[in-house]
Amino acid sequence: MPDIRYAEAVTLSPRLRRVTARNPGRMTGPGTNTYIVGTEQLAVVDPGPLVEEHVEALLRICGERLRWVLVTHTHRDHSPAAHVLAERTGAELIGNVIPNDGYQDDTFGDARALAQDDTLVTPEFTLRALLTPGHVANHVCYLLEDDRILMTGDHMMAGSTVVIVPPAGDMKHYIESLERMLDYAVDWVAPGHGDLIGEPATEIRRLIEHRLARERKVVEALRRSGPASVEALTPPVYDDVDPALHGWAALSLHAHLLKLQAEGRAGVEGETWCLTEA
Repeated sequence: MPDIRYAEAVTLSPRLRRVTARNPGRMTGPGTNTYIVGTEQLAVVDPGPLVEEHVEALLRICGERLRWVLVTHTHRDHSPAAHVLAERTGAELIGNVIPNDGYQDDTFGDARALAQDDTLVTPEFTLRALLTPGHVANHVCYLLEDDRILMTGDHMMAGSTVVIVPPAGDMKHYIESLERMLDYAVDWVAPGHGDLIGEPATEIRRLIEHRLARERKVVEALRRSGPASVEALTPPVYDDVDPALHGWAALSLHAHLLKLQAEGRAGVEGETWCLTEA
């Protein structure tokens, strides 16, 4: 079980601490993790939601040492506290912005945009940006190179898989981003929800295989049923998932179908999907 202490910092390494927001739920686990990097000049990764207790805890812990506020993505459980921290401390905002698809935090803006492998270098630490579109198009993971810890936001979460919501989410890009992560030296994953994940390469390969296994279930369900809607396909494809979560599962199922379509293996007419492969 993760060491959850709301409004308190849990030390993970000489350069990294975690403060968890009190916003637990089915999609957030014990809450959104905020990471504090450094000891003198500080960076905060994923400041989290506008929960007063959480924001005040970050201000108390960081004080005048806060220099940078970075976000992995702009979903509303990860970035809304960013502008408050920036206004209160003068810290620079860093992260990528996309048009609002109904799920984005409109308060995050005027930030330094990131390209692949951009680095934030200080006398204490180096943070490297890994662009990881998939869960959402503007997703970025941050590698604390000194401690070989990768902060993954919602790209990887402890104990569960992430939801892919088209059009900002893209299953093909998600799997490709996981594959690229294997190119980096990482000892631990620090997810946006849940505890540290060890043996990252093993977990990344497991996630890739999990997604491809789900894709095979999509193909098999279409072979059995013939042309079908996302709604009709969800129960057989996600028969191992609590039916109460099938609404969310249907979004990822749609993402799988769009991947198959992009690969020329499936097509759609109206709301009805069919296989195009033999």
